[in-house]
Amino acid sequence: MTRETALDPNRSPATGRSLERLRVGFIPLVDCAPLVVARDLGFAEAEGLELDLVRETSWANIRDRIVLGHFDAAHMLAPMPLAARLGLGHLTAPILAPWVLNHGGNSIAISTALHDAGGAWGAVDDPAGAGRVLARLVAERAARGDEPLTFASVHPFSCHDQQLRHWFAAAGLDPDSDLRIVVVPPSYMVDAMAEGGVDGACVGAPWPSLSVEAGVGRILLTTGSIWPATPEKVLGVREVFAERRPEALAALLRALDRAGAWIEDPANRPDLAARLARPEIVGVPEALVMRALAGELRAGRDGAPVSVPGFLRFHGAGPHGAINRPRVADGLWLAAQMLRWGQVRDRDRAFAAARAAFAPATFDAVFGPPGAARDDETVRPFDGAPFDARDPGAWLDAHPRPVGRPG
Repeated sequence: MTRETALDPNRSPATGRSLERLRVGFIPLVDCAPLVVARDLGFAEAEGLELDLVRETSWANIRDRIVLGHFDAAHMLAPMPLAARLGLGHLTAPILAPWVLNHGGNSIAISTALHDAGGAWGAVDDPAGAGRVLARLVAERAARGDEPLTFASVHPFSCHDQQLRHWFAAAGLDPDSDLRIVVVPPSYMVDAMAEGGVDGACVGAPWPSLSVEAGVGRILLTTGSIWPATPEKVLGVREVFAERRPEALAALLRALDRAGAWIEDPANRPDLAARLARPEIVGVPEALVMRALAGELRAGRDGAPVSVPGFLRFHGAGPHGAINRPRVADGLWLAAQMLRWGQVRDRDRAFAAARAAFAPATFDAVFGPPGAARDDETVRPFDGAPFDARDPGAWLDAHPRPVGRPG
C-alpha cells in the first residue's frame, strides 16, 4: 500500500472514528501556530485527521523531506514550492501551496555594533531612511578596504532573502557585491549574531526579539514595511498527495481554517503563547511569543514597545481578499525576484511554475470561489513601484539589478 493511501489505525477517543494520520514538518517559529492549534485543540481530529508534527531545525531539511515524500505536508517558506518546481538547489518536484499560513512576522535585526556605527537609523520601519544609513556605512567600509557587511537569511529561496535584497537594491546597493548574504537556520540566528558571524539578519519571530533580549541585536525593520500583505509561510504538499488524497487535504484545510480563526481572536493569545513556548515547539519565553502575536515589539532592550499593526496575520481579510487563499499574483511576484537576482533565467518557465504552485483551485473547491471582485493583480513594495501580475515582465524590465560600487 502506498504512502498516499495508507490509513492510520488509531481512532478518535471522542468519536470512535478512524483517524487518517498526516506527517507534517515544521520549523520552530511563531508562524507554525496554525498547525499546532489544529492538532492541540482538536480541529484536525474533528475532521478525521491525526497530525503528527515533526520539528525540524532547517528549511533545507523541510525541503528535502517533503520532496522525497517523508512528509505528507509541511510548513514552508512561500518561495519554496516555486523553487522546487524549478529544481533550484535540489531535485525538481511539483509542490503546491494550497493554503497560505500567514502574512508577515519577519524582521530585520542588526547587531548592536552595527547599530552604534550607523548612528541615527531613524524610527523602526523606515526602510528608505535606514537604507541611506546602510549605504553610507557600506561606502565607508569600501573606502577603508574593509570586508563587506554580512547579513543572514534563513534559506536562499525565502522571502527573507528576497526582502533583504529588495531593501538593499532600493538603497542603491548590489546584494551580491556590496554586501554578503549567508544562510543560517532560524534557531541559530541569535548565536550567529552573538559570535560576530553576521552583522544583521532577516528572520521570523521570535528570533529577532530574542536577539534584543540577549543584548546582541536591535530590530530595525519589520518586513511588512518592505513588502506589505504578502505571504510568508504556506502549507506545502506534493501534487501526488493532492491527487490521491483530496479528501484528506480538504480536511486539513478546514482544520487550518478553524485554527486560524481561533488564533486571530486576541482573547486566545495567552493560551497560544503558552502552547508555542513549549520546548518541543519553539522553546522560548512566552513573553517573546506574545510580542509577535500582539505586534508589540521592542527595538532594543532600552526602548519602549513599538506597535506594529498587522505584524503577523493568520486569518481573515487582507487588502487582496482572504489571507489564506493562494494568489497567483504573489507567486508571480516571488518568481520575479528569483529572475531579478539570477536564481533562474527562463521567464516563461518561472512564471508558469508560479501559476501552478499558487493556483487557488484547491482552496476554492473547499471554501468556494471569492465573492466580491477584489484587486487581485498587484503587489505594492515600499519603494513605490507596484508589480502588476498581468504583465510581470514589465516590472522586471524596469528593475534591473543594481550595479555594485567600484572596487
